[in-house]
Amino acid sequence: MTRGKVGGDHKSLGALVLGDRALDAAMAVLGHHGGLTSPGELEKLTWTPDLQTAWARFVAEVPEARGLEAGPSLVPVSWFESEFVADIGIRLVFSALVDADHLDTAAHHHMYAEPRVRPPVDMAGLLRRFEAGRAVMLEKPDEPSELDVVRTRLYDDAVRLAKGEPGVFRLPAPTGSGKTLTAAGAALHHAAVHGKSRVIVAVPFTTITGQNAEVYRRVLGTDVVLEHHSNAELDDYRLRLSAENWDAPFVVTTTVQLFDSLFGRKPSRSRKLHRLANAVVVLDEVQALPISLLVPILDALRTLVKHFRTTVILASATQPTFEHLKAWEDLKVVPLVEAPVEIFSKLKRVRYEWQLDPRPTWEQIASQISGEGRALAIVNTVGHARELHRMVRDRRPDATVLHLSTRMCPAHRKVELDRIHRLLKEKNGEPVLVVSTQLVEAGVDLDFPVVFRALAPSEALQQAAGRANREGKIPGLGRVVVFDPDGTKTPAFYQSAVDKTRAFFGPGRDPDDPVLLDAYYRSLYTGLNVDEARRGSVIQFNRSERDFEAVAYGPENDGKRDGKLAFRMIDEDPVTVIATRYESDENIADLVDQVRVGDKQAGRILRELRRYMVPLPRRIATAPEVRALCRPVLAGDGDLWEWVGPYDPSVGIDEQGNEVETVW
Repeated sequence: MTRGKVGGDHKSLGALVLGDRALDAAMAVLGHHGGLTSPGELEKLTWTPDLQTAWARFVAEVPEARGLEAGPSLVPVSWFESEFVADIGIRLVFSALVDADHLDTAAHHHMYAEPRVRPPVDMAGLLRRFEAGRAVMLEKPDEPSELDVVRTRLYDDAVRLAKGEPGVFRLPAPTGSGKTLTAAGAALHHAAVHGKSRVIVAVPFTTITGQNAEVYRRVLGTDVVLEHHSNAELDDYRLRLSAENWDAPFVVTTTVQLFDSLFGRKPSRSRKLHRLANAVVVLDEVQALPISLLVPILDALRTLVKHFRTTVILASATQPTFEHLKAWEDLKVVPLVEAPVEIFSKLKRVRYEWQLDPRPTWEQIASQISGEGRALAIVNTVGHARELHRMVRDRRPDATVLHLSTRMCPAHRKVELDRIHRLLKEKNGEPVLVVSTQLVEAGVDLDFPVVFRALAPSEALQQAAGRANREGKIPGLGRVVVFDPDGTKTPAFYQSAVDKTRAFFGPGRDPDDPVLLDAYYRSLYTGLNVDEARRGSVIQFNRSERDFEAVAYGPENDGKRDGKLAFRMIDEDPVTVIATRYESDENIADLVDQVRVGDKQAGRILRELRRYMVPLPRRIATAPEVRALCRPVLAGDGDLWEWVGPYDPSVGIDEQGNEVETVW
C-alpha cells in the first residue's frame, strides 16, 4: 500500500469497499483508529462524493485494489459455524490490522526501509537454551533428595505428555513441585513439536509476574523474555514496542492484561491479540479466574483452541474442573500428570487445624499468633489486617511484627517482603510475625512453619497452605490453622464458595485432596448456576451481536452503560493515589509536580511513579473526609490523585475506618 494521503475518510472508505465481501469483519477497518463498535455503525455508512473521489484516486495509484470490489466472500467458512468464532476472528483481524498500521507508520517516521518485526523464532533452539539453563539452575553438589526425585518425575511426565496433539492440558502441580519451570518446559516442548510461534504465560497478580519473569530470564535470557504488565518498567523504546504487540518468543503477563485485551475494543489494547493464534498460552493459578466471567473466558479459549491453533495449559495446585461447564463440555482436557493423587501425597507438607465451632475471637487468634516464633496470618479484608496487626504488635513488643496489603504502595511492599525473606533466612533469628491480606497467597515465595488463615473458599485455603513449610525443611509437617472469627461476617463475594467449603472440607477432609476438590467445584458451579448466570449470559449475547462496545462497557440503558454487565477482570472501580508521603530515596512529591505542570518527560515519570501508586476503592476515595486528603494530578483526570494525608510506616494509607470488603 502506498504511503501518503489519497483524501477522504479512509477508514469509512475501506469499510465501504470491503462491506459486501467481508461483512461484519469490515468493522476492523472502520475501527482501526477509534476502536471496534457494532454492525449498526457499518449500516450508517454511505458513499458520498468525497469518498467516491478518494476511491477513484486510490485505485489510480493502486489498480489491483479494483479486485476488492467484487468476488467471493473473504470471510472464512468456519466463522459461520458460530457467532463466537466470528467474534474472535474479527478481534484477531482487528489486532493484525492495527499492529500493521502502527508498524508501517513507525517505519515511515523513522525512515526504515521496511516495518521492523522480529523474525520467526527457532523454537527448537529456544527449547535447547531452556533445558541448558534449567540444568544449571537445578544443579546441586550433593545427591538428589526425595523432593528432587518427585520434582524430576513431575517434569518428565509433563514434557512427555505435552508433546501430544494441540488442545487443552491440565498441570496439577502442588506447592513446592517446581511448577514455574515445569509449566514453561511443557509449553516449550509442545511449541517445538507443533511449530507454535510463542509461549504466553499469564498469572493473576503482578507480584507473581515479576517473580516468574525473573526465573524465566535466568534460564532463557533477557533477549527472549518479555514481561508485560502495569508495573513493568519498559523504558527501552524497543521493549515498549514489543510489549504493545507481544512481538517476543516468550511473554509473561497477567490474566487481567490478557483477558481485558481479548474482550476490549480499543486499538492500543487489542494490538497484541493476533499473537494468541498458534501460541501456547499457560494460565497459571487458574483458580483465580473470576467466576462471573468464566463462561465468556472459557468460550473464547475454546474458540482459540478449535479454530486458531492455540494450545492452553492450565497450571495450578488448585485445579477447577471447567469441563463440567457447558462451554467446555465438548473439549478433552489432557492431564500432564499421570498420578496426581500420588504426587500430592508425596509432596504433602502441612496438616490442617480447624477452629470453626466454637468460633474464636480476634483476641484469641491474636494471642495464638503471638505465641509463635514465626507465623503468617492471612485475613479477608484490609480492615481486619490492620486491626489484627495492631493486636499482635501490642502483644509481642520483642518480635518483628509486619503488615502487608495493597494500601501500601508497591515500593513499600517490596521493602517489607525483602525484609521478611532476609529475616526468615536467619537460623535461630528473631521472632517474625506477619499479618497480610490475600495478596501473599498465589506464588509469593514465603515459608513459615505455621500459617493462620481466616475462613475463605477452599482454593484460598490451599493457596495459603502453600506458604507453610514451603521448602519441606520443618521436621514433620507445617501447620495451617483455619479459623472463623466470631462476630465477623463473611465477605459477600466469598459467601457461596465459603458455604461450599464448609460442606466439603473440615477435620479429616483437607482442601488439597484432588478428589474432594473436584466434587467441590462441581457443586459450586452448579449452585451458582455458572452456565446461565446473568453477567456471562449478557456478555455472550452482546458478543453474538458483534456489539463490541456493550461487551467492553456494558449494555446501554437510558443512555447509560451498565458496567456491572461489562467484561472487566477487576470489578472494583479504583481511584489511584500517589503516596508522596512514603519515605524513599526519591522526592516523590517533586516528581508529581513535574507531571502536574506538563513536563515533557511526564510519561517516563509516571512509569517511575507506579512504585508509589495505591488503588483506593472509589466509594472510599470519594468520601468527603478521604477526598480532602487528595489533590488531582492531571487536569480533567479524576482517577489520578496525590495522597497528601499521613502515610503509616507500618500499614501504608489508612483511611481511618472507611472499611471495604476487599481481598487485597
